[in-house]
Amino acid sequence: MNQSVEFAVVGGGIVGAAVAHELAGRGRAVLLVEKETRLAAHQSGRNSGEIHSGIFYRPGSLKARLCVEGAALMKGFCRERGIPTVECGKVIVAADESELAGLDRLLGQARANGVHGVERVGPERLREIEPHVAGVAALRVPGVEITDFSAVARELARSTQVQLGTRVLSILGTTLRTTAGEIRARRVVVCAGLFSDRLARGRTRIVPFRGEYAELKPERRHLVRGLVYPVPDPRFPFLGVHVTRRLTGEVEAGPNAVLALSREGYSWREVDWRDVLDYAAFPGFWRMAATNARLGVQEALRSLSLRRLARDVRRLVPEIRDADLVPGRTGVRAQALDPDGRLVDDFRVVRRGGVTHVVNAPSPAATAALAIARHVVQGMMPW
Repeated sequence: MNQSVEFAVVGGGIVGAAVAHELAGRGRAVLLVEKETRLAAHQSGRNSGEIHSGIFYRPGSLKARLCVEGAALMKGFCRERGIPTVECGKVIVAADESELAGLDRLLGQARANGVHGVERVGPERLREIEPHVAGVAALRVPGVEITDFSAVARELARSTQVQLGTRVLSILGTTLRTTAGEIRARRVVVCAGLFSDRLARGRTRIVPFRGEYAELKPERRHLVRGLVYPVPDPRFPFLGVHVTRRLTGEVEAGPNAVLALSREGYSWREVDWRDVLDYAAFPGFWRMAATNARLGVQEALRSLSLRRLARDVRRLVPEIRDADLVPGRTGVRAQALDPDGRLVDDFRVVRRGGVTHVVNAPSPAATAALAIARHVVQGMMPW
């Protein structure tokens, strides 16, 4: 069945839902199109639920600006709509003196990005905050909250018309060719996550990285009060193995970052040869692989062994034993890759005529979703 609409938004994750909500709030008629039978089925519903502070992101980047802005908007939205949140705070821990320079770098980024209240603490104060965490120093990041981003996406979508179970096959001008017929729109916004590159048809390619978590057994959850992070390697967009409490009370350790064999492959057994050949035929993939081969092997080995994961977690929480961890959930991160082999480390929005493509929106996109939506919609004006 063919139909005509004023604005069409492709993708029912939290960013797509936020864009549709922003447009509807400005009085526009919007249709949100999602290929799954529910919203937030992939990245938006398979993350830690953390409302990030913005400390990890390069000053001046879209990630830094929109994360800080978006965190405030997200907390306000959750309170307004009655979506539960828990304030648990975060510590970023230098396990040894080699990581102190990285800790200072993060403190500088916090100040540059406008993340308030961050303080450097010594091991004694760290023990007061997290009694079972060890390190030579840490950053205490107050005010960090956790929530359920799936619930947020569903609430955002209440303000607009939603069409589920409809896959967009291609876009010609501002006409969507879908499995349910053609949708002709005045303007289109594509927030397709793991499939954003296939609809954008640009030079950037999405490479899927699977993140696997383990859970602490219930009797060991007391070892972690809030969110405990290592000092991340600034060369990579991943934050390293961390230990985090979820809204439901579980405590997770992870994730790793393993090349997935399917864009929606949540285990080693799930293989989609089209997806594999898609990135294997991309020159940038081999440039990236050659640069990061050692890291890739380490991540794959950790994926196959809870003992290796437990060893890394013990750098933060020494009392954790191998037997304390059990396999947990998995997610797949849509990571954009440029032809030169560099992982795109910032949000990226591309505009072509009447179509706006959000081609890279990994973490902290859930935190920043409302701010990303404002950024996208303001860039489309005047109508």
